[in-house]
Amino acid sequence: MKPISTLIVMSSLFTTVAIAQNPLAIPPSLSGTNFNLTLQEGTTDFYLGVTTNTMGANGSLLGPTLILQKDDFISISVDNQLQDTTTIHWHGMHVAPENDGGPHSIIPPNSIWNPQFTVMDQAGINWYHPHLHMQTNKHVSKGIAGLIIVKDADEAALTLPRDYGVDDFPIVIQTKGFDSNGQIEWMSELDTSLMVNGTIDPYLDAPAQVVRLRILNGSSQRVYKLGFTNDMAFELIGTDGGLLEAPVNLTRYQMAPGQRADILVDLSSLQGQSLQLLSYSSEIGNAIYGSSQPGIMPQHTNNLVGYTSNPLNGTNFVILDLNIGAPTAAPVTTIPSTLITQNILAEGTEDITRSLTFSTQQNIVGPFLINGSTFDMGTINETIPLGNREIWSLTNQTPIAHPFHIHDVQFRILDINGNPPPPELQGLNDVVLVPGGMGNIRFITEFLDFANDTIPYMYHCHMLTHEDQGMMGQFIVTDPNNDLSENNGLERKILVYPNPSAGDFHVDISNLGDEVTEISIISSAGIKIKTVESPSHITEFNVNLDTGIYFINIQLSNGQILTKKVVIE
Repeated sequence: MKPISTLIVMSSLFTTVAIAQNPLAIPPSLSGTNFNLTLQEGTTDFYLGVTTNTMGANGSLLGPTLILQKDDFISISVDNQLQDTTTIHWHGMHVAPENDGGPHSIIPPNSIWNPQFTVMDQAGINWYHPHLHMQTNKHVSKGIAGLIIVKDADEAALTLPRDYGVDDFPIVIQTKGFDSNGQIEWMSELDTSLMVNGTIDPYLDAPAQVVRLRILNGSSQRVYKLGFTNDMAFELIGTDGGLLEAPVNLTRYQMAPGQRADILVDLSSLQGQSLQLLSYSSEIGNAIYGSSQPGIMPQHTNNLVGYTSNPLNGTNFVILDLNIGAPTAAPVTTIPSTLITQNILAEGTEDITRSLTFSTQQNIVGPFLINGSTFDMGTINETIPLGNREIWSLTNQTPIAHPFHIHDVQFRILDINGNPPPPELQGLNDVVLVPGGMGNIRFITEFLDFANDTIPYMYHCHMLTHEDQGMMGQFIVTDPNNDLSENNGLERKILVYPNPSAGDFHVDISNLGDEVTEISIISSAGIKIKTVESPSHITEFNVNLDTGIYFINIQLSNGQILTKKVVIE
């Protein structure tokens, strides 16, 4: 069976093109403690005779796989050579908000962002991608994304495939839409072009032994239901947050955008044969993007222009062909029966339960709301004390499922529509697909290690079209032991971004109304460097300062002075 992606219709003006299979591209890997990523524009020939403008990191498309070691202190230099301002978010990594790469940590063109942090995550699969508000889908669709593989001593003690590109393969699954000129169209429901690692109609030569597939659903919207030819079983050994306690034997695994899966498949008896990894999308239930009916009712589906004519929706298709060859010199031939021990957070130990409700203004086409609001850079939606253990209850009133992602933490799902999660969802995750039509998910997590009263973390739908429309909120983690200011309630309403900064930053006082009379920049020595009187709600500063910490004094009409910090790098 050939994949649907061997036939592509970019538009009514674009000729149907038959293409031959292509060897799966394996992104290069970078390891160590110092990393350099250059965001750049280029071109990619996805199809014969068609040149497409793309974006990538250290190349024209996608980016290198970063291999990190737990407990290492790392430095990443991100050089933005795009024409666009952007950001880079380390999806799944447990880092301080100033290193997280959310929409406040902007990287203007021809500038460098240099986050530095200790790797605190356990062994697993994370990824990096842009996160600029209202531009995330464009930058990801045009090609900027890469895997992050974290290693640690517990994973190293297991007998597992880990020879990158030999028996341990990165698998970044994406679909894209193209316009009549062969350019990527990131706002279309006609994402008819399936690719893995940027390769159209790929095949992989794999050895006859146990191999490891580190899978990322890097698509903007599409959900996949993964399985192999003839319902061949495989072992799920890890999810978003790392390894499970024991492998879970499966024939299907459903993945929403942003989710990762670490799987083992035993090819030992298949030398000389071929195997296919498919999406069994005909088995995806209603109210999920990728099924034949992405809304609860047929009329919801009809509102998505182009959805019903997309041949990938609701049908089975091949993602990757595997050709099984000779084993390597030192093959892994067994699968461990146990993996690692996890710390299980129990319900009843939480400090608070937070409730988020998803709703929509225009049915299935959005914009979609969280607790009645769309995203506002100047609004902190939740304030969380450092050390809190919390249950989050997510209720989806819309007619389509939403993959909910939270920054900073991994969580454990407590129940889905009141029922315990199946074994494959009992590990740690940072993305969960919340069912449509009043579906409910509850998870438990805790907020440890990082607090910052200025820079927030995000939570949002990881359907990037929904995120860009504003289906996102932000939260600040505060340390009560370092939070003694009597003005703290007001200071939390002020945002300074990007922070750290090279000298170009914004001060957002929208939530203080017209009470502000002036804003000043003060050095650590107490010297006033610049003052803006009668500032606008969002004031932009462009200053040439030495590296260090500076204070932003916001004077109110009643004489109060509120203070925020900005770090100049």
